[in-house]
Formats: sequence, structure tokens, C-alpha cells
Amino acid sequence: MTSIEVRDLTKEYGTTRAVDHVTFTVRPGRVTGFLGPNGAGKTTTMRLLLGLDRPTSGAATVGGRPYSALRRPLRQVGALLDAEAAHPARTARDHLRVLAASNRVPSRRIDEVLARTGLASVARRRVGTFSLGMRRRLGIAAALLGDPQVVLLDEPSNGLDPEGIVWIRGLLRGLAEEGRTVLVSSHLMNETASFADHLVILGRGRLLADTPTREFIDARVRPRVRVRSADAAALGDLLARHGHQAEAHPEGHWTVADVRMADLGRLLSDAGLPVLELTAEEGTLEAAYFDLAGNEAEFAARRQEV
Repeated sequence: MTSIEVRDLTKEYGTTRAVDHVTFTVRPGRVTGFLGPNGAGKTTTMRLLLGLDRPTSGAATVGGRPYSALRRPLRQVGALLDAEAAHPARTARDHLRVLAASNRVPSRRIDEVLARTGLASVARRRVGTFSLGMRRRLGIAAALLGDPQVVLLDEPSNGLDPEGIVWIRGLLRGLAEEGRTVLVSSHLMNETASFADHLVILGRGRLLADTPTREFIDARVRPRVRVRSADAAALGDLLARHGHQAEAHPEGHWTVADVRMADLGRLLSDAGLPVLELTAEEGTLEAAYFDLAGNEAEFAARRQEV
């Protein structure tokens, strides 16, 4: 099985340190979401992984080897960094044919990846006529062409319509289930939560978190229950008497922090209050991320081993 290893990776451009002593591992069989705001160092790290830039210090390897040492890189690592890489005058099929020939990839793979990315019906159209979402699909097709064990995708959801976003979720999950190592850079927090098992988060070039997605959310977002009763005043009094931290909303419902829905339901039942709504509000990745950013004003690097 092939892992991505980033060890004490640093990249400086003049006096600017874009990546600052970053260490993490991307393991096979799961989707790792690579998060952080613009300028956090995500794209620079991916470029260092792909040998497009040289690190100032540290190392980034795939299966224990730098990308530059791979004999047939397209057959070992598939990557999408730029959806505009295909020549606009070429057809989608011709673009993939050139890549296949130059990397000794069997020609049958062209039709396979066109079908997997939903481009079979437009394979003979020129790339210049493609929408952004179609070009993004073509870039993903190119990344998958060599049937690689490692897949790196930078903002793969950009330009996709709602149907395409659902498709990319399924594709990423499928790649992980096939045992591949999948690293996906994104700034869409809650979209990332829909497909990522694990998170690596950067801020100002430093590592902020390296943790399973669900653990990250649960550790940073307090559980809450949304409740509504026909007697809102009595509900407020009941919650206050039992020491619950509750917030009233103009729409008529309350949110109660740090309580299980079953326990709150029993309390309301014992009090004989009519319940119109009782719903658990799960924490979101977006809320957890902003909690992290707010508590990491100096962006001190932290890493959680799993």
C-alpha cells in the first residue's frame, strides 16, 4: 500500500515562508481532506509533492520515494492542479490519448476514464467548448488515466453543478474503497465533511490539525438539541430550573447545549409539556474549523496522532 509522507517540509520564497516545518501522513483506504484558507500553503505543499517546486528543507515522498524518482509517475500518482491544462483545440479523447501514449498507458484506459467521469458522450468535442465543470471532469479523467494508487486533487468541486458535486463525492469514496491514497484540497468545509474520513489543516503554512473528521468536529462543537413546545414560557422555566444552558430564538424554538436528545425528551415528558419539535443539531466542519482558527490566533502547529 502506498502512503504520502510529508516530513518537516519547508518552502521559502525570499522572506516569505509558504510552508513551515509541516509533517503529516496520508494513508491508503481513506479520503484525506486538505483544508485551510487561501495562502495557507495547501497548493504549495501539493506542488512540492509533485516535484513542481523544490523544498527549502524537509521532504515529501510517495511510497517512500520523491516524485522525481518515480519511473512512470502517471501510473503511480494521478493529480489535478489546473483544470485549464488541456489544449482548447484538442478533443477530450485526443488530450487523453497524448497522455496515455507518453506514459505507456493502455489505450483501453481512455474509454474507461471517460465513462467514469461522465464524459463519454462528449469525448470528441473540443476542450475549448467545455464548461468549467466539464474541464474539471477531464482533469480528473487525466489524473485517473494511469490507474494510480495515489490521487491528489486540488479543488475538484470547482465549477461542478449540484449533480456533479454528488458525483465527485461518490467518486472519491469509491477511490478510497478501492484502497487508494486520496488527498483532496478544498476550501468548502461542509462539502469536505461529506466525503473526507480524515483532515489535515494548514494555517499560515503551519500544521493546525491532523485528525479524523468526526473527532475534530465533536471535539470543537458542543452538541445541541433544538426543541419547541406549545408553551414556550413553561419550556424556558423548565430548562432554567434544571440548569440547562438554553437559548430562545425569535422563531419560537430553543437550543439547548450539552444535552442528549433522549434525556431532554424524558424531562419534557415527565413535566407533561407538549412537544412540537425535538431534534439533535450535529456540529458542522465549518463551525469546528472556525473554532480552531479562533483559538489558534498565532497558528501554533499541533498534530493529533491516530
